[in-house]
Amino acid sequence: MQEFQKLAGNIFETGKLIQDRIFRVRAAQLETIGERQDFESLTVAQLHAILTIHMRSQVSVNELSNLLGVSPPSASVMVDRLVEKGILRRRHSKKDRRKVEIRISSKAVEHIQGVEEAILKSFAEIIEKIGPETAQKWCDVLEKVKPILEQDASNFTRS
Repeated sequence: MQEFQKLAGNIFETGKLIQDRIFRVRAAQLETIGERQDFESLTVAQLHAILTIHMRSQVSVNELSNLLGVSPPSASVMVDRLVEKGILRRRHSKKDRRKVEIRISSKAVEHIQGVEEAILKSFAEIIEKIGPETAQKWCDVLEKVKPILEQDASNFTRS
């Protein structure tokens, strides 16, 4: 059991470093586009919401509140502000007109793709440093971890 905790600690610490790298690259990239889309004044929570929606392509306010671990009214206020900035848009579901889908606006998608490209380039630099053999091992492990995380994310609900 102690060995598992040591391994888990190593994964956790490395995960924090990876998260920090992504955040720093994202912040630098958003700073360059901030004036064009009002991305500069985004809070960390808003940025997290945008990326959460982008990853899933669309969500409802209730789904977003569960994914972010905030109350539905808080998620709704955040969505309102991002809609006002032109970053998000609301749309009634074609399947259920009572349900409102939240999506990233098309002009915001362009900016987010630029951010993702910068992050990808940053990871390519890491891959160059660790070499293709180690990178392949990393990918093999991540292929096993990914479905577990995806399942956890789909089952996640606030307590």
